[in-house]
Amino acid sequence: MRFFLRLEDFSTGLALRLAIGFLVIAASLAIYQVVTRFVFGAPSTWSEVITRSAMIWSVFLGVAVAFKHGAMISVDVIQNALPPRLGLGLFVIANAGSLIFFSVLLWQGILMTERVIPQKLAALEVSISWVYVALPVGSAFIIIAILASVVRALQGGWMAARNADDAT
Repeated sequence: MRFFLRLEDFSTGLALRLAIGFLVIAASLAIYQVVTRFVFGAPSTWSEVITRSAMIWSVFLGVAVAFKHGAMISVDVIQNALPPRLGLGLFVIANAGSLIFFSVLLWQGILMTERVIPQKLAALEVSISWVYVALPVGSAFIIIAILASVVRALQGGWMAARNADDAT
């Protein structure tokens, strides 16, 4: 388990850095587009497409980081109102649902990416599959983050339950 958790730390750190990089690209090109449109009166045809694509990549990579830090919509209120073991069970069930969703998204993302390979991005001669591949790549990062958060919760939950049993 320790190896897997280290792998998840690395992969989520990589996802964070890539998400930040794509966000910087998107913000820079959005500024470029505004300047070319309103200052020079000659809007670029390609910057909007790349900005949108970079935002898609940024979001899908950033979701893995959000899962790792527990920043996704959660059932904390209900989980905290329950006894610790039931709360942990609810956490595991909720994450199992997310795991199923992102597993399906990974598989369907691969199929969609394969289908759109011949299509080109507007204003560019680049396959749109480079944008669509964000779904399976992001989903893979997310699945790793979900599994690691469940492992950490189970390790922490078991430790808390064991400590509570020892105290009685």
